[in-house]
Amino acid sequence: MNEFVAAAVQMRSGVSPETNIAEMKDLVRQAASRGARYVQTPEMTGAIQKDRAGLKRILRPEADDPVLGAASALAAELGIWLHIGSTAIDAGGGMTANRAVVFGPDGGAVGRYDKIHMFDVDLDNGESWRESAVYRPGEIAQTVDLDGVRLGLGICYDIRFPHLFRDLALAGADILTAPAAFTRQTGEAHWHVLQRARAIENGAFVISAAQGGVHEDGRETYGHSMIVDPWGRVIAEAEGNEPGIIVATLALDDVKAARAKIPNLKNARSYRIEGGPDSARGAQVA
Repeated sequence: MNEFVAAAVQMRSGVSPETNIAEMKDLVRQAASRGARYVQTPEMTGAIQKDRAGLKRILRPEADDPVLGAASALAAELGIWLHIGSTAIDAGGGMTANRAVVFGPDGGAVGRYDKIHMFDVDLDNGESWRESAVYRPGEIAQTVDLDGVRLGLGICYDIRFPHLFRDLALAGADILTAPAAFTRQTGEAHWHVLQRARAIENGAFVISAAQGGVHEDGRETYGHSMIVDPWGRVIAEAEGNEPGIIVATLALDDVKAARAKIPNLKNARSYRIEGGPDSARGAQVA
């Protein structure tokens, strides 16, 4: 396969999964009508709800989750690969998983990934986030085969951890993903450069569907869903934070070309760090 039409869906999810599902269906259908074979939705597609009691009331195990059930049926209806960037899933033991699931054209789940890196931070505008208080971090990185195109899964804050995306690229990923609900403040500062950097470092496409705007629970997210090519060029971007879709045709030969010109994945070497507190622990570069 030399070309691959991909789309990213930008949303402004509220607290009601039913309302968000209806918006997701509409936008995914729009993307499929424009020829997209792969469609990605943002982090927390099912609901953005910072009230813990409110979130707990809508949580379901994966098998009973209405967002994933709707996505499975929609993928089969449209004959596409549908990547739910993430939704909150009851992980048992009072914890929640921030889980991505990819559905194939027959509606079956072909891959899932729980967000590994938790966003625990106090921002200088007064915002404070403690994802680890609610979410159980994942422990397994994941790639998914889409008929010969390999997809590497990440979620939002993961984009700040280059080693994860390098490992996904070394595992054969042609396309890296970071569906997100970036805060407006951090998005304005770093969103664009992080997407482009991960693409350049790994000679891979990066697709990141985003949440955007002021949400029902008061949260404000940055938007600017983006598709970046392996040379770091932005080939599609949502203007601002309004809900909508972006679509791009990915020339998959560009992955091989970029990695041939800048073969850093092949040239990486192991080394030791000396002279610091962690000197005794050897650092390995894969």
